[in-house]
Amino acid sequence: MLAANAKTDFDLPKPPVSPDARIWEEIVGPVEPFLREVSESLLAQVDAFEPELADYARYALSSQGKQLRPALVALSGQAAGALNPDLVTAAVIIEMVHLATLVHDDVMDEATIRRSRPTLARQCGVSTSILVGDCLFAHALTLAAAFPTPEVCRAVAQATKVVCTGEILQNEQRLRVDLSREEYFRVLRMKTAELFALSCALGGRLAGASPREERALREYGMALGTAYQVYDDCVDLFGREEAEGKSLGVDAANGKVTLPIIVLIERRGEKARIEVKKMLSDWRRERLGSLKALIQEHEGLEESQRVIEELCRQAAEALEALPETPARKALGEAAAFLSRRAAALSGAATG
Repeated sequence: MLAANAKTDFDLPKPPVSPDARIWEEIVGPVEPFLREVSESLLAQVDAFEPELADYARYALSSQGKQLRPALVALSGQAAGALNPDLVTAAVIIEMVHLATLVHDDVMDEATIRRSRPTLARQCGVSTSILVGDCLFAHALTLAAAFPTPEVCRAVAQATKVVCTGEILQNEQRLRVDLSREEYFRVLRMKTAELFALSCALGGRLAGASPREERALREYGMALGTAYQVYDDCVDLFGREEAEGKSLGVDAANGKVTLPIIVLIERRGEKARIEVKKMLSDWRRERLGSLKALIQEHEGLEESQRVIEELCRQAAEALEALPETPARKALGEAAAFLSRRAAALSGAATG
């Protein structure tokens, strides 16, 4: 039974807090009460599901990580005005959409571990997991439709469509060793950065941001979200599974061509294209070391880190349109934090 397994998983001792986690906690410290309220409200949504689905929904909704998107909603709201109950609801909606995408991602990627515990698909099977994800999407839109005006529901529905479209495009790009940077970044902006941008823009709008401030917040979120996904793609190759709390090497196993591989092919040409296609077409876990060595030989990780640094710089630059406040400073620190984490992957790659 999932209920029994879920209880066991929830009761497992938590791993020690890492230095990076402490830094993130300092950045979002001023909005910690807001994040707790979002977390509690999110789990309370379980009551909206049929009793037979409650355990599945609870398992999916309790898979929150660092609450990046709710934190962006809160900090953007504070940067434009002040926190209010509508921001909590918006954060719950966006986080629910995000968690639904993770449920579907884990099915498509055949991932077994997410945030140091079995994925929902591993716990209850693929078919049920897909349908639970669908229910989460639908419930998020139901919450969005409860706002007095259709603006929020329209924005959430459009963003959800963009995210799902990005996932479809990425799925169709598997084994595309001729993938260009332009195609790669288009998908990243759709499948990941769109929810970051929505979090920031909607947070600002619901707190009274001017059109100029809302545009600036959206630009910040789009740049930060794109940088975050490039970072996550690098982690999948050069991270450490025990530190990340999720299955790694999943992208290669599923034939996904990410920026470090694109850089390798750009710099080594047709020979690399043939070699990578052969590796990904008949992937075996033991090939990960050879792929990483090829990427490092041609500085694919270093170029990816440079791209992340530049995107984080663009994110920070977008904030200049906002008044100087502690919340704006925290948003800038979040971008700098991501840039530093990306730079630290060099140590993990050689360690």
